[in-house]
Amino acid sequence: MGKIVFLIGFLIAFASGSGNLVAQGDPVAGKAKALVCGSCHGADGNSTLAINPKLAGQGKAYLYKQLVEFKSGVRQNATMAAMVMGLNDEDMHDLAAYYSSQEVTLGGADPRLVDLGRSLYRAGNKDLGVAACMACHAPDGLGNGPAGFPALGGQHAEYTLAQLKSFRSGIRNNDTAKMMRATVERLTDPELEALASYLAGLN
Repeated sequence: MGKIVFLIGFLIAFASGSGNLVAQGDPVAGKAKALVCGSCHGADGNSTLAINPKLAGQGKAYLYKQLVEFKSGVRQNATMAAMVMGLNDEDMHDLAAYYSSQEVTLGGADPRLVDLGRSLYRAGNKDLGVAACMACHAPDGLGNGPAGFPALGGQHAEYTLAQLKSFRSGIRNNDTAKMMRATVERLTDPELEALASYLAGLN
């Protein structure tokens, strides 16, 4: 019984600590620090180039994790590695706080791909054992901030598709417990394209 009480206390303390970690960051300071990021990601985090991700409205925990992993090399990208090289922990928290406070602009889905994309997102593929995407990323595509699951709604289809394919090939491998790799490895190119297109217009 004592061990159970200790474990519960530990989990509560851990959850509280995680909440404080996510709560860190000054969006005002982050806005000033984000000036150099704007050329690729847009001044407010809504990039105009489809190959560059929109950061506006993204969860703080997820953004912070990506910055840390670009810097450590866990997530590989030469451009981002150079950009984050000089950032300290406070800088990364501030940037995450700023971008998460912005509102993402929605795109539009290809009408020909909506039905398949919606089906995969909301129901998965039971025949292949693929879970519904919304189980982690929410029905409206806003993600799960505390859990660190990213928002996907409104993201450029081209960028989303590139990331899905990178997870499938294993080039990108910074997903927790291989969750993304295990999911997309069973999906075909047309399915990934439909999913990415559907997400671009999801809100």
